[in-house]
Amino acid sequence: MKRRDFLIFVSVTGLSPSIQAREDNRFKKEFAKQKPIIKAVQDHMFPKQSNIPSAHSMQAIEFLLQTIAHKSYDKDIRTFILEGARELNRREKGKFLSMSKEKKEKSLRAYEETEYGRVWLSRIMTLTMEALFSDPIYGSNMQEKGWRALDAYGGYPRPKTRYLEDV
Repeated sequence: MKRRDFLIFVSVTGLSPSIQAREDNRFKKEFAKQKPIIKAVQDHMFPKQSNIPSAHSMQAIEFLLQTIAHKSYDKDIRTFILEGARELNRREKGKFLSMSKEKKEKSLRAYEETEYGRVWLSRIMTLTMEALFSDPIYGSNMQEKGWRALDAYGGYPRPKTRYLEDV
């Protein structure tokens, strides 16, 4: 390797952690803006007083953040989740959070009629269901309440660490 190529390589790889940190920071700031919308959608889909634990009681929004913020999670899907929340908020002119349960239902049904909205709502539902029914080691499904609600239990052997890099 030529000296010049080596210096370029070292300078680029040295910047890599700095670039990643800026991306993570931007993501967390944007997530903080969209979190209330996403949480409201989760809470609407999996409400309190249901036969299964609510999204709120299982801390599904925190699970969703930890999942999509993980370095192994697809960045395009992460972006899609944030853009979908922005789009829902834009469609409802910033009033989604203050809507009644009935109006939220109408709003979400209308959003579901669009291809983009249907896929976004499906993704939010999937991530929320993962929160409700995953192994409690991942920070949700507290006291295995999701499993008990379905009279079903996770796979065996159960995980001993949260994510692969913890091994």
